[in-house]
Amino acid sequence: AFGGIEGAYDGILRGKPGEMTLEQDPAGRPLPQAEFTQTRSRAGRSLFLTIDKEIQYFTEETLVSAVQRYNATAASAIVMRVGTGEILAMANVPSYNANEPAKAAPEAQRNRAVTDVYEPGSAFKIVTASAAIEEGVVTPKTTFVVPDQIQVADRVINDSHPHPTERMTVSKIIEQSSNVGTIQVGMKLGGPRMQQYMKKFGFGSKTGLDFPGESPGIMLPRSEWSGSTMGTLPIGQGVAVTPLQMAAAYQTIANGGIWVEPKLLYASMGPNGKMQTGAAPATRSVVSRQTAAKLRRILARVVSQGTGLEAQIPGYEVAGKTGTAQKPAPSGGYGSTYVGSFGGFAPATRPEIVVFVMLDEPHPIWGGSTAAPTFRTIAEFSLRHLGVSPTGNAEKAAREIEDAVAEEEPAHD
Repeated sequence: AFGGIEGAYDGILRGKPGEMTLEQDPAGRPLPQAEFTQTRSRAGRSLFLTIDKEIQYFTEETLVSAVQRYNATAASAIVMRVGTGEILAMANVPSYNANEPAKAAPEAQRNRAVTDVYEPGSAFKIVTASAAIEEGVVTPKTTFVVPDQIQVADRVINDSHPHPTERMTVSKIIEQSSNVGTIQVGMKLGGPRMQQYMKKFGFGSKTGLDFPGESPGIMLPRSEWSGSTMGTLPIGQGVAVTPLQMAAAYQTIANGGIWVEPKLLYASMGPNGKMQTGAAPATRSVVSRQTAAKLRRILARVVSQGTGLEAQIPGYEVAGKTGTAQKPAPSGGYGSTYVGSFGGFAPATRPEIVVFVMLDEPHPIWGGSTAAPTFRTIAEFSLRHLGVSPTGNAEKAAREIEDAVAEEEPAHD
């Protein structure tokens, strides 16, 4: 048995055997004037994927070393082309030798980027921020008085680090990944609109990738929300997503507010050598171009001066967001293990690629210290391999990055 793309498109790849019906004498000679029918065989079609084998190999190698370096239990990464939804790389650790599937443990054979769900944490804050800006309830410059903890119904939610109460703009709230500030933004937006935008961004439903076993994620219906739901959803807790859904959401911000269906199948070719490209991906408008541009500017600041310093790439302006989320415990509530993630794109102003990285139970726990540098390695190789022009003077940018990193330790989350 085989799974994945090969299993999904088996009918196209396999073709159809031919058959012949005839009558013979005992010596095996066809009898003249007897019934004779023949159905010609039909050759299978070859499939061409959107995967770039160089980027795929590099991404796999980078993930293996990241899991070792940060002592993580598993990891996934996706590289996607902005505008087309084409997946250039999709890698998972643990992995296995596809030539010897019988020797592999079942958990190593899953395409975790598509089948496994997790709570995204702060990387999900792009949904809250873009929805609130799109609906006109805030602008990037709107200020909130932000303490370091907030009570929502029966739950007290803290920022990742204690701090005095301060006045913060929406831009600064996302840049420094303040949970309390993001919850205040979410409260202004309100539950019905929060849910509406989660759906528009594609959470709670399959992406349409046509990959076997794809999970739609888990999004509670409004009837099951509790008093504390608006304290958890805006900061990416109490919702479960796949890495693929997250990559598609970041692609939406990179692509001027247009969500594009992710795509793995580029074309097929018949025995005559004629190529037939796949259907154009489905698209839908999630937020306006203006809102997406505002988010891109905020996310560029996350990387230049916020929690994503370690995602910086010399010569390219990068935009993105860190995520650190507590994992739910099997017995209920939350345990002491975390998922670290980073979603981003480059170049920030005219994005060409989106990269999303998720590390399961890394040490240290922070996405900014584990997933962000892993993102940087994959994104830098991909940009150079694709021949994407640097954003500015590379040497000057490298010096600025060195100065910025020297001046301040990255904030967490």
